[in-house]
Amino acid sequence: MKENLLKQLRFCTNLPSLPSVALKIIDLAGEADTSLTQINHYISLDPALAAKIIKTANSPLYKSRYPISNISQATNILGTYGVITIALSFSLADSLIKQSREKLGTAGNNNFWRRSIISALASRTLGKRLEMDRVLDDLFLAGLLQDIGILAFYALVPEDYPSVFSCTENHNTLLKTEYETFGIGHDELGASLLEYWKFPEYVPTACRSSHTAPATPNAGINECVAVSGYIADYFLSQNKKEKIDEAIRVAETYLGLDEHALLEVLETMQNDLHHVEELFEITILNPLHLDNIITEARELLTMRSMIKVRELEDKIQHDGLTGAHNRAYFDNAFRSEFQLSIQQEIPLSLAMIDIDNYKTFNDTYGHIAGDGILVAVAKAITDQIRQTDILCRYGGDEFALILSGTTLSAARHILGRIMESVATIAYKPNETNIINITVSIGLVTNMDREKSFDLQSEMLEAADRALYAAKYAGRNRIIEWNPALTSPLKT
Repeated sequence: MKENLLKQLRFCTNLPSLPSVALKIIDLAGEADTSLTQINHYISLDPALAAKIIKTANSPLYKSRYPISNISQATNILGTYGVITIALSFSLADSLIKQSREKLGTAGNNNFWRRSIISALASRTLGKRLEMDRVLDDLFLAGLLQDIGILAFYALVPEDYPSVFSCTENHNTLLKTEYETFGIGHDELGASLLEYWKFPEYVPTACRSSHTAPATPNAGINECVAVSGYIADYFLSQNKKEKIDEAIRVAETYLGLDEHALLEVLETMQNDLHHVEELFEITILNPLHLDNIITEARELLTMRSMIKVRELEDKIQHDGLTGAHNRAYFDNAFRSEFQLSIQQEIPLSLAMIDIDNYKTFNDTYGHIAGDGILVAVAKAITDQIRQTDILCRYGGDEFALILSGTTLSAARHILGRIMESVATIAYKPNETNIINITVSIGLVTNMDREKSFDLQSEMLEAADRALYAAKYAGRNRIIEWNPALTSPLKT
């Protein structure tokens, strides 16, 4: 069906047609020796078009220092190629908006062109943000026409396409459905139509690439046009959270822009959109709605930034293998919990947990098996502790468990459950062997009826002594510290 549709582009009388001025402008764009006189002559044949170009030259989009009163002055300000591109944008939009109303209906036509013009402005604004100043008008034109293939579909398959278009939620889904149904999408069909109309090569190329991600981020016309569609979807969609996430993702993937740069683009568009509405004589968004959209974008992007910071902090504070907090986090947390315990006279328990015979397992079955044992033990401990308890990987095969507000009796109960949970682990390092795991635990409590320690370092050393007493006594047990405990420390 794809080949039939492409052939029909040459003969279909139902296709949108280009006005004669637009056809001549396209010819001028393809000629190297086009003169200002020629451009001014053909544009002057359409007084409405000439008036729009003069209005454009005077608009804040181009920041002219002097008032522009005629087409010759506008051409001098905008440049030969700029005037050609801008004239083509206006001529096409005016003509195609009128013609497409019959195919899409009033509501569908308005939504189509609202998206097209927002995409055009977004494409231009992205280029401005990326300092692509020499091709800003090219970006506007390419963004404006990137979905022209939708109008071609309506003309070529008027009975089948409306149901395809109306039942899809977004342009990516629409494109996939088009390829499944017709063997071609609006990107490729639109590019072929633009080539048939003899547009400058960059326009059909951008149209064809409007849904294709680059291998690496690149500040080019194709990438700006592709991202512009996602920005337009954000402006027009009800689901702002989903659409801003998509826009951020493609802006990063296609152009290397982060969310802060994207917000700058949205804010610039907010300032420029009403100028574009005036030039194209179309209402896209009322000012209050536009303000709300940008405010919501700021809020959503602020929330994303906060989440990213928290995720980064979380990553920094956790052990990458076991998911437990790391040693640095333990040092800060234990210091804070100890001070709180002393100041408010609430109990604090600390347990040091060591995997029995871990070095033997590691040497016998390898580091991968050793890592697997660490993960299994961390999970067994986590399954038995409360949300307020803090599990840390203290070092190697040793874990530290901070039990805030926990008496010695309550700590015994928790650690007993941990011993039982670890004992149920039957780790298989290979297809033939099973490792049964046990742990040794040293437990110490402060402020249980009375203060036992003045310094956190003393409490930590006491927990360490209790742990090694447990290992010295035969492993697989809990030893509670007491002042009489004189077990050997690590050797």
